[in-house]
Amino acid sequence: MRRIAGGDFTMGATGWYPEESPLRQVRVDDFWIDETPVTNREFARFVAETGHVTLAEIAPDPRDYPGMKPELAVPGALVFTPTRGPVPLTHYHLWWRFVPGADWRHPQGPGSNLDALDLWDHPVVQVAWADAAAFAKWAGKALPTEAEHEYAARGGLEGRDFAWGDELAPEGRMLANYWQGEFPHHNSAADGWAGTSPVRFYPANGHGLFDMIGNVWEWTQDWWQDRPSPARKRQPGACCTIENPRGGQLWGSFDPAQPQVKIGRKVLKGGSHLCAVNHCQRFRPAARHPEMIDTATTHIGFRCVIRA
Repeated sequence: MRRIAGGDFTMGATGWYPEESPLRQVRVDDFWIDETPVTNREFARFVAETGHVTLAEIAPDPRDYPGMKPELAVPGALVFTPTRGPVPLTHYHLWWRFVPGADWRHPQGPGSNLDALDLWDHPVVQVAWADAAAFAKWAGKALPTEAEHEYAARGGLEGRDFAWGDELAPEGRMLANYWQGEFPHHNSAADGWAGTSPVRFYPANGHGLFDMIGNVWEWTQDWWQDRPSPARKRQPGACCTIENPRGGQLWGSFDPAQPQVKIGRKVLKGGSHLCAVNHCQRFRPAARHPEMIDTATTHIGFRCVIRA
């Protein structure tokens, strides 16, 4: 782990996605954070010592999902599958498919495994929020807040678009694992990784942290809210700093597009190997995304913190 000295920073961004604004002054206390996302090797030790069964390994209860097709009420998870050619980028169902038997040991489905794919030092995926929280508790740690994650991801840089400056690929160098080409059908994978990459493969940021951007999205502690709350000013024109923000409320995190499903959404941070220039440009510290806590996919992982 690395110790991050607390301090003030400008959280959020403008000019990218609306949910990242407004800009706000935030202060976080000192904390320690894992140098890398939790790997399959580390997660396997947790499972061996606790017997933990992940959510993807348990059949969902149809009562929680009105209208669920009976054939989907089996253990499994979401697996990314490239399309054969260009498709409308609003039709996410064209590249995501539910695969029975997909779980952290078999991230692509029953025919895949960590040994065959040499994934032991890659970030663990196919973990829902409760799985990440259970690991953190076992390790004597916690999941980071959105503010802690963003502060750490910036690596000490203030007001920059990316964790390393204002250019995505300075002098053509790939500094994080993101999609290289036209999403979702063509990934040139010039760096050799069409999916996840081993932790520490790309350079560390200014805090000595790896994969804070790209590779896998990371679960945080905070409930999602569409627009983060600005600081409350005691008087007009006053400057106010938000101290250690903790996100929204469960009830406010429900997806308005699916009113029949009352499952909370947490904030994901950091982007993943599926973020592309032509789609989901969230390979930035300020980027954020909502995800239902029951979701397990091939591009979501996590790391932990200890608060001083």
